[in-house]
Amino acid sequence: SQRSRSSSRRRQWAWLMSRWTLLGVFEIDEEHEFYELTRMMKSGLSTAVQNTPDDPASNELSSDDFIKEETDMHEDFLMQTFAGPAFANLRRSVNIREEEYETSLASPEPYLQFISNSKSKADFFITHDRRFFLKTQNKREINFLVSNLRIYLEHLHKYPHSLLVKILGVHRLISGKTKKYFIVMQSVFYPDVRVMARYDIKGCEVGRWTDPTPKKEEAIVILKDMNFEGQHITLGEQSSWLVRQVEIDAAFLRSMNVLDYSLLLAHQPLHKDEVDQKHHLANLVCRTAISLDQNLPTHARSFSSCSEERDSHTLVSQRETAEEVQLHHQHEVHSQDPQQVQTQNRRLLPDFRNPLHVIDGPHSRYFVGIIDIFTEYGFKKKLENLWKRIKYPRHTFSTVSPSAYSLRLVQWVEKHTK
Repeated sequence: SQRSRSSSRRRQWAWLMSRWTLLGVFEIDEEHEFYELTRMMKSGLSTAVQNTPDDPASNELSSDDFIKEETDMHEDFLMQTFAGPAFANLRRSVNIREEEYETSLASPEPYLQFISNSKSKADFFITHDRRFFLKTQNKREINFLVSNLRIYLEHLHKYPHSLLVKILGVHRLISGKTKKYFIVMQSVFYPDVRVMARYDIKGCEVGRWTDPTPKKEEAIVILKDMNFEGQHITLGEQSSWLVRQVEIDAAFLRSMNVLDYSLLLAHQPLHKDEVDQKHHLANLVCRTAISLDQNLPTHARSFSSCSEERDSHTLVSQRETAEEVQLHHQHEVHSQDPQQVQTQNRRLLPDFRNPLHVIDGPHSRYFVGIIDIFTEYGFKKKLENLWKRIKYPRHTFSTVSPSAYSLRLVQWVEKHTK
């Protein structure tokens, strides 16, 4: 019958979509080499999160909160959690409740292994809902992160719309000879169902082209700077916001004496209803009010969808007309300190589940975030800089001083944003 044929087509389409969304990632089942590692990660993270109160009595962090180490003993492994209260504070600041964090990380559904053309030696895993990345790190990188955690959090509190990737937890798993440090972070590309292309941008030339066709058909191709030439990040009114925020974040990373970080970039076309919704007055007013809310403490600010905020805070009365809403909003915005708003470089947040890393232009949605912020400009990197200056004269390469690196990335964004 026609009904059964229609039902069959829907099932086929659902199957095709499921295979498409799994391109470049593989379920870690019991036969997978990382099954035991990810099983222990799940169990350890579940216990660690359950030990964190969702609504602590005090949100003020003490010095001990940044150096605190907790060890949970399991049947066949140990899980260490570093600076748990500090990372819990960060999770609250980006509106991630402990319950949903645990649900994602400890889901019965298997983790996914992320396969790309990246040269990184780290192992990457993704929660099944694609919301959080888990990445293995070496001890030096973890020590650097923990030692700079306070200023990292201070930067994110001062600039709550920062593009720096949100690192949500640092852990170490010990089982026999297996000793793995790993971090949990928000996925910049969440959700990625309609993402058309992904780029890793460092602002230089040498080694910054990749073949758009992967050597392995199952790999997700991460394109680079030279692949992006001739294109632009088209944001319209929000273009100046992006350039300014990259300047702010790059200046912070320069102060940390780091280099080799990347601007992750992806884009997807906006559907017609998404374009229409952007211009809807009530939606615009609501998103602006959320974006400019200076009265709540940082940890309490919510960057969730507009509908959720409207329900929880009752921003406007149902009796108000559109004109009254606009007047109410204008009064709110003008009551803010303009210098404070400018300093924090706030913007209109999209009605979206990942608003901090999403910027909507007139016709496209962009996913933007700065990752890999652990590489110090030490003795080895200075030697590498000297060697590359000899090998690649008159060419730009990644290993330069932090001041040159940050300036060059900002210039790249200025050149490619309109």
